[in-house]
Amino acid sequence: MTSRKLAGRIGAGLTALALAACSQETDMTADTTAAAPQTSALIERAGGIEAPRADQRPVEIEQLGFTRVDEYQWIKDDNWQQVMREPEVLDSDIRELLDAENAYLDAVMEPTADLQERIFQEIRGRIKEDDSSVPERDGGYQYFTRYREGGQYPIYARRPIDPETGEPAGEEEILVDGDAEAADFEYLDFSSMEHSPDHQYVAFGVDIRGSEYYEIRIREIATGAIVATLTDESSGDFVWANDSETLYWVWRDENSRSKRVYRQSRTGGASELIYEEPDDGFFVSVGISDGDNYIVINAGGHTSNELRLIDANDPTAEPQLIAPREENVEYYLTEARDRFYFLTNADGAVDFKIVAAPIGNPGRENWEDVVAHRPGTLINAVIGFADWQVRMERQNALPRIVVHNYGSGEEYDIAFDEEAYSLGISQGYEFETDTLRFSYESPSTPEETYDFDMATRERVLLKRQEVPSGHDPEDYVVRRIMAPGHDGVEIPVTILHHRDTPVDGSAPLLLYGYGSYGITIPAAFRVTPLPLVDRGMVYAIAHIRGGMANGYQWYLDGKLEQKINTFRDFVSAGEALASEGYTSRGNIVAYGGSAGGLLVGAAINLQPDLFAGAIAAVPFVDVINTMSDAELPLTPPEWPEWGNPIENAQDYETMYAYSPYDQIQEMDYPHVLATGGLTDPRVTYWEPTKFVARLRDRRTDDGLTLLKMNMGAGHGGASGRFDSLRETALNWAFALMVVGLADEEVEAIAAE
Repeated sequence: MTSRKLAGRIGAGLTALALAACSQETDMTADTTAAAPQTSALIERAGGIEAPRADQRPVEIEQLGFTRVDEYQWIKDDNWQQVMREPEVLDSDIRELLDAENAYLDAVMEPTADLQERIFQEIRGRIKEDDSSVPERDGGYQYFTRYREGGQYPIYARRPIDPETGEPAGEEEILVDGDAEAADFEYLDFSSMEHSPDHQYVAFGVDIRGSEYYEIRIREIATGAIVATLTDESSGDFVWANDSETLYWVWRDENSRSKRVYRQSRTGGASELIYEEPDDGFFVSVGISDGDNYIVINAGGHTSNELRLIDANDPTAEPQLIAPREENVEYYLTEARDRFYFLTNADGAVDFKIVAAPIGNPGRENWEDVVAHRPGTLINAVIGFADWQVRMERQNALPRIVVHNYGSGEEYDIAFDEEAYSLGISQGYEFETDTLRFSYESPSTPEETYDFDMATRERVLLKRQEVPSGHDPEDYVVRRIMAPGHDGVEIPVTILHHRDTPVDGSAPLLLYGYGSYGITIPAAFRVTPLPLVDRGMVYAIAHIRGGMANGYQWYLDGKLEQKINTFRDFVSAGEALASEGYTSRGNIVAYGGSAGGLLVGAAINLQPDLFAGAIAAVPFVDVINTMSDAELPLTPPEWPEWGNPIENAQDYETMYAYSPYDQIQEMDYPHVLATGGLTDPRVTYWEPTKFVARLRDRRTDDGLTLLKMNMGAGHGGASGRFDSLRETALNWAFALMVVGLADEEVEAIAAE
């Protein structure tokens, strides 16, 4: 599922909002007066710095009988597709505005430069710089990823092993040195990194602009030479056939849509078109089945898909369709010895079920239920081994791992104890094995990686995430509360705070959320929030509707005409955290990125007085304009998520009612920091730029409205692992500043 990265009856309240929106008089809350901004010397100083003012060049847009005026539409470069590939061609007026915004942000945040450096060093000090992954065995080698001390990019490497013991039996071979590859570029991102089945070659995708167009390179491992470059128009998605001579790769069109699958020799030469997707609402991807017997082509939208299989042992084979696409039906494949198993929501299985079919005749007419649908228990992942099937389920916002033996039919859970935690499962390269690798972590417990013997149920700890500067889980408290929603639902909220932080309403709080595409934010260990938590801020994650924390229905109840539930849930979470003493109204910083930036923008329109500040990272905030532009990369594929305002008046009304850009009012707002990336194809640079321009123009207070535009990166920001931490340090300095925690530390640092 592509995303800005996974319905029900319209309520009377939302209908009223939509009607009001179209008359340009939306009042999303009875109280539109924000709490007084936090006062501090840093904020007062910033008020004396003149902010840029974007030119207003109004454009009247008529659509489905509605009219809206966009005074900042000019910020979208007419030549935006070329800008994604060649940033230097950006219109000079737009570049001048973005440069002015960056200069203004630098001036406002300049007094926090040393604080940012301290936060950066604290985060970096918690990262093991020469870390490495737990090796994965494949044939006669162990494959792994590591970092060198001070290195920004991963090194992909392997060691030969003793076939009897599985222990290392030779020196490390570097397959791809990320730091060396990045030496000549401001930005670099790797996509897939796959060695050939015969272990002689490695293929990898490289993006040097942040535009998500990847060049696929093939390196001969013995010599280190690049023997072929297949394309520079790939989505970065590719897979080897079993002959080690053939690759299947995905082509991305001029609108950044993954539309075609090609077959090509590893030596280069002519490519053969294998599949082309005609529907702009569907993207394609390629993979390989669990037993390595089938190349899998997935053509999928947000709510439906179809699979085609190619014999991975026959490079000349043609793709065979399993089951044709049906509206709102998804199915995903795992392989056993003589059967295929499909994870699917067919036949009304909202939280998904597992069905089986013969490998020789896998069409839907032969599907038989093997794990029945259980409402409220979401099956969100299945992997297969020769004798075992492992599935990940989620119930009551917590994950669990279920192991099933094909032969005996026996199955069991792997148990865990903490109040909130996150799990991951990995199959590795081997199919004929009893070993499952899984990971466990919580907001206070660093990640632990285990090998689990599915036959004996013995678990062996392979690695515990090391925190070089030190970390004691007992210093932190993890809690899970259920926040009452506006319509009676209970919203899970995960909380992390230092054990010395009082729970009496005095602490400021950073509230994170996402709430779209069915993506569930795990209760995982992250070193990045700890500098805030150590300074007395509470960190909370709101598991709101639009994600799947409480099952697939939780997702359905936060999309399309019910999208307003996502934003109200976030507000309800903040209100519950205040009422239970974790913080207080007006002392919360909202934080979210991409579709989570939409959440942040909608929330501050809905309830501005709840927040002291808001951080909207690469935010999807210009909803109506974006979803009305069918040429943008993600627009047609995302109509099932948001609606189609080009053809459907009700969709237009619904979107307009919550679109952050369109709903900016003349009222007081919290302090706001928005970020963007010039070459971002997912949330284009003009969305945060327009949002900041209009917000600065209309707000009735003296609060900060800041924009940080990364002129050399895309959706993910800076590409180096440490460079990206500087962006986090900027965000955290802003958060500390707007809740009044930065002044004293800035003064203390200056006095040192």
